[in-house]
Amino acid sequence: MPKTDTKPVVQLVGRDGNAFAIMGAAQKAARRAGWTPDEINEYLAEAKSSDYDHLLQTTMRYFDVE
Repeated sequence: MPKTDTKPVVQLVGRDGNAFAIMGAAQKAARRAGWTPDEINEYLAEAKSSDYDHLLQTTMRYFDVE
């Protein structure tokens, strides 16, 4: 998990349940927040390690979800 105190905000409303769109939005928010490529890859590896519910739970743990 990135070492920052605040989580980047990621907008999930309107993503229509598309896992790739969610991960793409999260990556974009992470880059804007200054995450390193390793930190982004850590999120992606965790998010992709199981099913869709796990993807959502991981995204909510790493980001402030709107």
